[in-house]
Amino acid sequence: MNISTLLQGIASFAWIGFIGVLVTIFIRVSRNQPAKGLSTLVIVLLVAAILLTALGAGIVFIEPDQMAIVVTVIGKGGIRQDALTAGLHWIVPFAERVERYSILNQTYTMSAVGTEGQVSGDDSIQVRTKDGQQVYIDASVIYAIDPLKTTDLYRTWRFDYENGLVRPQSRGVICNVASQYGVEEIVSTKRDEMQAAITEELTAIFADNNLVLRDFVLRNIRFSDEYALAVEQKQIAEQQAQQAKFVVESKKQEAEQARQVAQGQADAAVIAAQGAAEARLIQAKAEAEANQLLSQSLTPTLLQYQYILKLAPGVQTIFVPSGNQFILPLPDTTTTTTP
Repeated sequence: MNISTLLQGIASFAWIGFIGVLVTIFIRVSRNQPAKGLSTLVIVLLVAAILLTALGAGIVFIEPDQMAIVVTVIGKGGIRQDALTAGLHWIVPFAERVERYSILNQTYTMSAVGTEGQVSGDDSIQVRTKDGQQVYIDASVIYAIDPLKTTDLYRTWRFDYENGLVRPQSRGVICNVASQYGVEEIVSTKRDEMQAAITEELTAIFADNNLVLRDFVLRNIRFSDEYALAVEQKQIAEQQAQQAKFVVESKKQEAEQARQVAQGQADAAVIAAQGAAEARLIQAKAEAEANQLLSQSLTPTLLQYQYILKLAPGVQTIFVPSGNQFILPLPDTTTTTTP
């Protein structure tokens, strides 16, 4: 309850009291009873009721989230030039009145879901894209009244700015901008670009009509049933192609892996053969060197000695075929004494 309402309530009680005392005076006069004191009271109540009524009608309280236009019969134009801001204000009783506007953000939604928007039923925007496809767009426009231009708004639109400006301009701009894009661009690559273009155009239009665009929300984009089926089939084909490509790549990787294994085994075999050949060569060189050293160390005397050593310990007689000499000449064991 604000002070204006309070004063009007008190004024109502004053008027009731005035009427009650006035009736009492008439009753007393009809009965020839004195009513001198009541006459003074009725005058006081009348003056108080008039003053309180005038004060109640002249004092206006504007809420913090409001702006008010003063419509007046005084002066030219019928409207005060300056709007009333939040707080207490005085207007001329019975000659002026206030029209209040909310300066809070307001949202106008156009959606295919009937319970979401201001219009029941399917209120989405139908758009024909540049490649001839039909799409359906759900959108919300968030806006507010420009506090500095409230008087101009009242002169231009009164309170019909939502149906007269916000709705038709929003739908028109959305259709115009969206028709400049292909359906795939709207859905994916250029959706943000399209939303930014719509926002820019609506901002300028609203500013020219004393409103402020706070935000534009592109809520949803739907296709016709035929196009949606075509898109679904295309996605399935792309997924199958991707799967086939994956299988091919997997087979390639398996073949490459097998090749690498075979190459590794071949390299290992070559390395092993080279190692064996090198080892055999080293062994042959060692044997050759050993044979060379052995051949250099062999003498007839050493051979006779080795021959004797190889004889069995119990051999005392050796049979030699007649007419043949010893297999090996025995070493000369005689000692020559030198005088």
